[in-house]
Amino acid sequence: MLPLTVYLLVILARALAGPCSPNKADVILVYCYPKTIITRIPECPYGWEVNQLALGGICYNGIHDSGYYQFTIPDLSPKNKSYCGTQSEFKNPVYHFYNSIVSNDSSVIVKNQPVNYSFTCTYNAHYLVNQAAFDQRVATVHVKNGSSGSFESQLSLNFYINAKFSSIKEAPFVVETSEIGSDIFAGVEAKGLSDRFKVVLNNCWATPSSEYFYQIHWPLITKGCAADYSIIVHENGKTNRATFQFNAFRFQNIPKLSKVWLHCETHVCDSEKFSCPVICDRRQQRMEQTGGVLVAEISVRSK
Repeated sequence: MLPLTVYLLVILARALAGPCSPNKADVILVYCYPKTIITRIPECPYGWEVNQLALGGICYNGIHDSGYYQFTIPDLSPKNKSYCGTQSEFKNPVYHFYNSIVSNDSSVIVKNQPVNYSFTCTYNAHYLVNQAAFDQRVATVHVKNGSSGSFESQLSLNFYINAKFSSIKEAPFVVETSEIGSDIFAGVEAKGLSDRFKVVLNNCWATPSSEYFYQIHWPLITKGCAADYSIIVHENGKTNRATFQFNAFRFQNIPKLSKVWLHCETHVCDSEKFSCPVICDRRQQRMEQTGGVLVAEISVRSK
């Protein structure tokens, strides 16, 4: 009778353990979003309850969801700089955010194997955006990281009606020859980023060709500052948008019906680690690394 009892206990223990797959025992799913990190770990085979696992060893905020325990870091820029032990570091040109989920049992004896799930989300600081002509001015960037998550954001190079930068001019954007010298309002905006990241324009210039480094070019912004007195940089490195204005012009010895291409080297700056606003009065330029180039097309024609 004793062997049968032991056999029944083994079956009962296996039934209570649930459908655990050894191949998935150490699988951790990490979803890296612009503002949020979500981590999912399997509820088995170690036998811990969700209220015994802590994010960063501090926060017992896990929830049970379809065979997984899910932990969420809701904001990468909390007021206390570290949500539930979340740490970050910058290794040019990449930001790393990392934390762990650890077991914590306050009972006298521990019967379950201790766990420590460490995870990392990696975000690239540079946006490599190519050939975004004005009528296709929004470019989506996908940057893969070392985990199973991904970072996705949008950069757009826009033209606006006035210096309020509230209303966008829709394509096609045409400047008549009679309007040469009038104000043009432009800006680069990032959508879907955490508030801690600010948009910084390193350099902006214009060419009569879509090629970035065409031999004929005219500088507008150099190292974050206006290239001459006629250009006004309204904000750079302060928010998720950098804006400036310049006078409409055309290139000499170029057909009257031509296109002026605007190019801007853009990157994002972590305001918790760096002083992001570009101060032009003292010519103090930071963050010398360059990112991708946003390209916008302006048509110039004669009436």
